[in-house]
Amino acid sequence: MGACRYRPRMDTAHVIGRRELNRALLARQGLLVRRPGAASGTVDHLVGVQAQNVGSPYVALWSRVEGFTHADLGAALEGRTAARIAAMRGTIHLLGAADALLLPGLVGDLFARDLTRNVAHRDALRAVDLAELTARARALVEERPRVTTELGALLAERWPEVPPTTLAYAARGTLPLVQVPPRGVWGRSGATTWTTATSWFGPELVGAAPDLADPDVRAAQLERLVLRYLAAFGPASVADLQTWSGLTGLRTVVERLRPRLVTFRTAPGEGPARGRELVDLPDAPRPPADVPAPARFLPDLDNALLSHADRSRVVGEDARTRLRSPNGVLPGTVLIDGTVGAVWSVARSRLGPREGARGTRELATLTVTPLRPTRPAALREVVAEGERLVRFVADDADEHAVAVGPS
Repeated sequence: MGACRYRPRMDTAHVIGRRELNRALLARQGLLVRRPGAASGTVDHLVGVQAQNVGSPYVALWSRVEGFTHADLGAALEGRTAARIAAMRGTIHLLGAADALLLPGLVGDLFARDLTRNVAHRDALRAVDLAELTARARALVEERPRVTTELGALLAERWPEVPPTTLAYAARGTLPLVQVPPRGVWGRSGATTWTTATSWFGPELVGAAPDLADPDVRAAQLERLVLRYLAAFGPASVADLQTWSGLTGLRTVVERLRPRLVTFRTAPGEGPARGRELVDLPDAPRPPADVPAPARFLPDLDNALLSHADRSRVVGEDARTRLRSPNGVLPGTVLIDGTVGAVWSVARSRLGPREGARGTRELATLTVTPLRPTRPAALREVVAEGERLVRFVADDADEHAVAVGPS
């Protein structure tokens, strides 16, 4: 892709259209052209990959990284160069080791707020000294990794009047807890087991982490976080940045950075945030609106769909309406010409007994359901990409197929 690096004058706010915003997002996400190199570089560039569900980061990286394999991520998790840990928006992300030691503390205010506002736990926690709970939980999980139920039960020995689930929830809200492998490793299973990031990564990496207790260091790291967000998701507004991170009060950070940024305004009449100011890095890729966008499959809850207050650059109003669900969970989605145009799922069925071996043969079928009328050529491209993906996500199945459901 010959990306156009459009540089507006620094003293004016140029209008940027929704389709240009779309192509900028796709280029930075590795969704126009897959990124070369190790998956770890993409994880760092994206400031983590949403990982609420075990399989999600595998699909996210397969769609973004050239030649990505299951073993690439499994080796990173088991080799302690990456981890699954709560960070932005309080949700589980796949992060590189340095970010796993930094970001939970940098966004820690949102975890503290949640403990006072979560209706399921806040009342019971009023009787608990959170500092004492944090110290006890740290000692328990650093003694050895603990599953959630065991951690809650052990904490309940000190606070028997508080539900163990609430105590375990509070421990996760006051400590940066890593999900220990084999959790998250492709083809393996295991209960969610926790230890602290400091215990998991060891003293050498911990010693190299920034000291967020120093206000100047914290301010510098927040500025760096804004710049990294723009590199992966910009151009963006302050509201977009706060939606992605879960933090508030970031306008002052953006203002400090303003001399290093360029400014745009969204086109009048485009999206709910029409006419809003957007900021960006001067040299970040901003391809022309007519750059072709290939079909790409995204997992449920992909950050490309969740990291802007105004998501119209990638999710149109028609798709947004059809994607709504009572619990806010998104299905796997398909980008067609850059925006969400279909959803996908994989189901397995039995084909019959294996010849000369025990067990039954399985067929894995990936079903694509369009959300809008789609040109035949675009649908053929979706099916071709789906045929590659189903072999990746159902690598243990005997046969694979792609079906197109009714729109």
